[in-house]
Amino acid sequence: MKLPRRNFLHLAAGAAALLAASRIARAQAYPSRPVRIIVGFAPAGGTDIMGRLIGQWLSDRLGQQFVIENRPGAASNVATEAVVRAAPDGYTLLTCVTVNAINATLYDKLNFNFIRDIAPVASIARDPFAMEVHPSVPVKTVPEFIAYAKANPGKINMASAGIGSGNHIAGELFKMMTGVNLAHVPYRGAGPALVDLLGGQVQVMFATMSSSVEYVRAGKLRALAVTTATRSPVLPDIPTVAEFVPGYEFSFWTGIGAPRNTPAEIVDKLNTEINAALADPKLNARACRVGRHRPARLTRRLR
Repeated sequence: MKLPRRNFLHLAAGAAALLAASRIARAQAYPSRPVRIIVGFAPAGGTDIMGRLIGQWLSDRLGQQFVIENRPGAASNVATEAVVRAAPDGYTLLTCVTVNAINATLYDKLNFNFIRDIAPVASIARDPFAMEVHPSVPVKTVPEFIAYAKANPGKINMASAGIGSGNHIAGELFKMMTGVNLAHVPYRGAGPALVDLLGGQVQVMFATMSSSVEYVRAGKLRALAVTTATRSPVLPDIPTVAEFVPGYEFSFWTGIGAPRNTPAEIVDKLNTEINAALADPKLNARACRVGRHRPARLTRRLR
């Protein structure tokens, strides 16, 4: 049977329109059940806090619960692999962090390729770290800390959220650039590490400001410096590490990812809603109160 060219073009156009309508309908129907946002660290850390802020926003906007699920272990590799293996339907998301990039170079054999297997949805924030000590440590400045650490090599415990975590890398960079010997104590998340820092079981931590700034304001921890190149507007009187250790700089980014092959229309819908959250003055005020920075250039979808 011969099909006239005009009829063929009409059929092709109709098929394309049908596919487009199907994609639009799928995006409009999403989400129809609760969505999991998996966090690779224990509760109360900076990643967990930001994930909960965004999750609550999405719950309110989209009419379904966006539930935070904490899966600490292997510096977020456990959580990342869980998302990689999840169905690519938009109902399992990952809080992506700097550590995911670090792990790509730190671990020789991972069961996934982060760049290949996680589809970027949206970037959320850039978070400075603060170099914080327990009040019992007899120092008030970075130079005083360096002198104290050199006088007590290996006797000062440095907490982190785990081997390869942002806290760990920030601390190791400081050790390398200053020549101090700190004993690294890894935990299964920033929350447990902060608990021990507050209790004096460990003496220093390079902590995300989102998880620790209120303790600094309350005098329960002493901030010596922030790790970004410029001072933080959240703690404007606290100097940068670079003011005493030239060239030192470290910050922590957070975003949302999904399993690869997640439908583009669902990714776009999430991206739009998350960017709306980042533009909301009330949410921004809450984020700033816990120390998050959100430069405008980071709100775009990471494609």
